[in-house]
Formats: sequence, C-alpha cells, structure tokens
Amino acid sequence: MPSTSQAPSTAAATTHSHTAVQIAIMAIAAFVIVTTEFLIIGLLPALARDLNVLVTLAGQLVTLFAFTVMLFGPILTARLAHIDRRKLFTCILLVFAASNALAAMSANIWILAIARFIPALLLPVFWGTASETAGQLAGPANAGKAVANVYMGISAALVFGIPLGTLAADAIGWRGTFWMLAALCLLIAALMRSSMPTLPAAPQRKQGEKQTLIFKDPRFIAHVALSVLTFTAMFTAYTYLADTLESLAGISPGHVGWWLMGFGAVGMLGNHIGGRLVDRSPLGSSVVFLALLAAGMLAATPLATQHTGLMVALAVWGIAYTALFPICQVRVMRAGAQAQALAATMNISAANAGIGLGAIFGGLGIRHYGLESLGVISTAIAGVAIVLAVLLMRRR
Repeated sequence: MPSTSQAPSTAAATTHSHTAVQIAIMAIAAFVIVTTEFLIIGLLPALARDLNVLVTLAGQLVTLFAFTVMLFGPILTARLAHIDRRKLFTCILLVFAASNALAAMSANIWILAIARFIPALLLPVFWGTASETAGQLAGPANAGKAVANVYMGISAALVFGIPLGTLAADAIGWRGTFWMLAALCLLIAALMRSSMPTLPAAPQRKQGEKQTLIFKDPRFIAHVALSVLTFTAMFTAYTYLADTLESLAGISPGHVGWWLMGFGAVGMLGNHIGGRLVDRSPLGSSVVFLALLAAGMLAATPLATQHTGLMVALAVWGIAYTALFPICQVRVMRAGAQAQALAATMNISAANAGIGLGAIFGGLGIRHYGLESLGVISTAIAGVAIVLAVLLMRRR
C-alpha cells in the first residue's frame, strides 16, 4: 500500500505528464499552421504554371497572408479571447483544414487568394492564445520554457516543414500537398478536442474593455517597437540568405537548401536556450541574443568564401535568430500582463511588420550597395534594438 507522501508525488507527476502532452499537441498544431503559412513559397512556380499566372503575381499571396496577420490579428484576438481555449483551438484548426482543402481545389488565383486570406485571419489568434495557454498550463515559473516548447513548432516548420512540403509537392503536386495539410489539421483538431482541458479566459467584458488599456501604456508600446526592430534586423539579412549563399559563397543552387536546413537545425538549440534564459530576464536575454545575431550577420559576408568560417558565423546567427522568437513573445506578454492574449498577438503583428520591413530594407540595400551590405545594414538595425532594450532595462 503506497504511503500518503507518495500519493501527492504520483498526482504531481501525472499532472506534469498531462501538461507536457497538451503543450506538445499545441507545438504540433503550430508546426502545421506555420507550414501552411510558409509552404506556398516553395510551391509558387508550380501553382503559377498550373493557374497560368506570373510567378510575381502568385508571390503576392505571401504578401496578402503577412499583411492580413499584421492588420487583423490584434482585433480578432481581443474579440475571441473570451472563448474556451479547447473550443477556440479546435475551431481554428478546422478552419485551416477547410482553407487548405479550398486551396487544393482552387480553379484560379482569386479562389486561392481567398483560401489564403481566411486562415491568415486566425493564425495570430492561435499564436496569441496558444502562448498564453502554454504559460497557464506550465505555471509562472516555467512559462518561458512552455512558450519556447510551443515555438519549437515554428522552428520545426521552418527547418523541416517547408523543405519536406516542397518534396511532397514534387511527388504528389501542389494540390496534393494542400490536401495533406488539410488532413493533418483535421487530425490535430481531434487531438486538441480530446486532450486539452477546459481553460476559460476572463469574462468577455473584461477582455473587450480592459485588454485594450495596454495600448495606453508607453512601456508596452516600446516593447512592441522593440519586436519590430528585432524582426526587421533578423529579416533584412535572412530574407536574402539563399541569394547570399549562392552569389557570395559560391554554393551551388542544389545545395543551398541543405545549408538553410542546417541553419535552422542549429537554430533549434537557440530556441531551447532562449526559452530557459527568458524566464530570468526577458530584456537581458534580448540584448544577449541581439548581440549574437549582429555578430553572426556581420561576420557571414566577409567569411562567405571561407566555408568553415561561414559555418561558424551561420551557427551563431541561427542560434540567435531562433532564440529571439520565444524571447520576443514572452517579453511582450509580460509587458502586457493584464492582457496576455492581446499582447502576444501584438507581438505577432510586430513580427510580420518586421518581416516586411526587413525585406524592403534588404532589397534597397542590395539595389544601392550590393549583397555585401546586408550584414552592415542588419547589424545597424540590431544595434538600435539593443539601445532600446537597454533603455527599457534602465527605466524599469
């Protein structure tokens, strides 16, 4: 017969196990959702030929998704934050399943645009509420680690989802790839429905009236601005990393994808480290990884022709790049603690703004100064972000 001291220990272990499973399911959902968002990049040539449109027009589907996330995310998260998490996540995955099915059946670019627009509305709602829910399940002491585990789904999608999806498209076509994603969304929706606990948020009145008060907090706005700067620095160079590897490092086009996969795989370590450090000091860890990001980006260009040195620079860059995803999310959520779901979605909007700005700044840099300038430009932006983070630390 077990002792009374063993019973609480067994119950705690069971609870911890259930929490780990629930967070793992959210991470898998994140993997499918982010793969749905970015997979189209590898499918553009095939779907452009099939739908008889220019690749440049098909590429606007990527822009449509990003700006939809940026513009509608905070509004919809505030409106939907009162819904029980299990129901909300299940419905989001069902919408993604239906949208992917519609994409697979698209007869023209306009139907495909609708199939991309609809899930983009709900992607930031998932990120905002999933991050908050992971923190609720794990408790305050382990919130950063839990959010990082959910964000592992992002890293896995960027490292494996996009390349594997592109390979699948070669085997079963771009339509078959969207059908595959639709089936995965249905499967994860079923798992979410059966495994997630009931986690109701605050009453709708509180969500609707009090959440938006964070927009009147200058410190919260500064944290959102810091995320915009961080992602702008990250994507000024990362958007054109494939071109840098091919043009400056002399890597053959057939091998560039493997270099990018290695970049992301090493970055998975950064996701783990960042998730541990952010619980101690969100701003301090931001400064550390922004400095590492700047060092990696700045060193990559002069070391481009020395592949051993380039691999070291890319490893540092990749670790910092991936670590900053959960760090920014936790940092902004803590800054808007009274409205965490809305705060988390604001960070997603900030990230998308930074992604767009980074692509613009990087393109302008290439046009006027060449690919070699991207390391300097992105490092300068990272430097501005570090200054802002230090100022926030001093005025805390």
